Amino acid sequence: MIQFTRKTRTLAALALSAAAIASLAPGIATAQSADAAALKQEAAADVDAHAKMIQQGVDSLFSFAEPGFQEFRSSAYLADILEKNGFKVTRGVAGIPTAFTATWGTGTGGPTIALGSDIDDLLGVSQYPGLPYAKPIVEGAPGHGEGHNSGMPMMIAAAIAAKNVMIKHHIPGRIMVWPGIAEENLASKAYFVRAGLFKDVDANIFAHVGTSFGTAYGEMGMNGMVSVEYTFKGRTAHSAGDPWDGRSALDGVELMDVAWNFRREHLPVTQRSHYVITEGGGQPNVVPGEAKVWYFFRDRTFDAVRSLYDTGNTIADAAAMATGTTVSRRILGYAAPNFGNKPMAEAAQANIEAVGMPKWTADDQAFAKAAQVNFERKVEPLHDSVDPLSTPENRPRSIGGGSDDIGDIMWTVPTITVRYPSNIPNIIGHNLTSAVAMATPIAHKGAVAGAKAVAMTVIDLMTRPQLLADAKAYFKDVQNKDQHYDPVITASDTPAIWLNAEVMKRMRPEMEKYYYKQDKYPSYLDQLGIKYPQLGTPPKTSQAPADVTDAATRPDAGAPDPSRVGG
Repeated sequence: MIQFTRKTRTLAALALSAAAIASLAPGIATAQSADAAALKQEAAADVDAHAKMIQQGVDSLFSFAEPGFQEFRSSAYLADILEKNGFKVTRGVAGIPTAFTATWGTGTGGPTIALGSDIDDLLGVSQYPGLPYAKPIVEGAPGHGEGHNSGMPMMIAAAIAAKNVMIKHHIPGRIMVWPGIAEENLASKAYFVRAGLFKDVDANIFAHVGTSFGTAYGEMGMNGMVSVEYTFKGRTAHSAGDPWDGRSALDGVELMDVAWNFRREHLPVTQRSHYVITEGGGQPNVVPGEAKVWYFFRDRTFDAVRSLYDTGNTIADAAAMATGTTVSRRILGYAAPNFGNKPMAEAAQANIEAVGMPKWTADDQAFAKAAQVNFERKVEPLHDSVDPLSTPENRPRSIGGGSDDIGDIMWTVPTITVRYPSNIPNIIGHNLTSAVAMATPIAHKGAVAGAKAVAMTVIDLMTRPQLLADAKAYFKDVQNKDQHYDPVITASDTPAIWLNAEVMKRMRPEMEKYYYKQDKYPSYLDQLGIKYPQLGTPPKTSQAPADVTDAATRPDAGAPDPSRVGG
């Protein structure tokens, strides 16, 4: 139960005045007589009642460890929970097999509020949770090195809590829950928008894992981007016998990369661009007939992203001409710049302050410190207070950086991102260090706190028509005043659903041996035989560290390699 009496300033922001109560939409007489703070207390209590469901979801998705477009087990697990709780699930939306929407409503009237978070992970960062040092579960396999395993279990709990309050108090409206697919490839949400998934949505709340608890509005300082694969084609020949008869596709790729790197000096300081050669030929004595390079072009505005894309295309064409090859391109993903909604952020911030940070234990703080020390990161305790509302005025000036394709939805309906505290300060993003806490009590507590704030904000949006009107006015008159949604993707571009399929075909059989069995073990740590908190340094021998049992001795462990645990 939230201690509103200790936070009088926040309570004043949460409680509806008599005038606001009188302005509620007709048909919710019971809700009119209920104090807003009491409704939110009910929602928060409902989240607490679903804390076990959150923990199981966080741990299960961590164990599935599925990268972009291959989130089949994760997607099915989440959809099943929603169906069992009365939501209508539509699978395979926007031409993406692992995407779905889950909707519930009271009937006619009231707004539609969407809730979403990402579920994919990263290649090559498999990591045992609860160990403060590097130890892959399956060598070379994907892992949750950003913590996306925590967001959707949190959002589902928030949706269920808001739904139950709405039923009890006869509050009209609808909730749509959706998972973010292939966010690490920035490859799905533009297609969600193009497919019309949000055409009947009034507002959207997104959540992303962090080490802090807060939200933001305005231009967020994150870059938009386009992901493009260039395929050069030449002609094979014997590299020593008659290379003059060949035309090297790899030469085309390398010349493009060299030219792009020369061009960098003359690009805006806000741009970020990077590439990997994904195919370079078969063997040295054959002139490569085909080669591929994958680029991310990032910048702050729609026009700047398009300009980088056009520049890349020009350089690719020039490289092909110079090497006597041909080049084609296909877009693999797109992300719009991020822009948060001010009225929604202000309402969510009040709820975040009412919830407050999780109550960290000495064990939680000790584990966080052990991980920071072992990974040679700055030592900083788990935060004990929420962040202030992040605004254009108090944020440092951005000179570019990362991207998130929630931007595409932000430019379609009023949207905010809620950051919730499920990870350790100062660890490295897109790295195994970001996975060590993500199936521990730190992750579970942060997700519970986030779910409460989101559920409370849904109640605000359902019962305060003026808030929703203000959010839509800000979206129209402020956000869209000087620029509008202008994605690079075209009608002929399709989601890159083949990405990561080959990796999972190889890795999944071994990974399946480590899937969390929630009906048998209280937590994933318990299944793995890891006693929390582990505080030691990496073992110097093949012996298991203290309080870590050999998972291979468990009858349901699928006879994994004993060296996978503690060695």
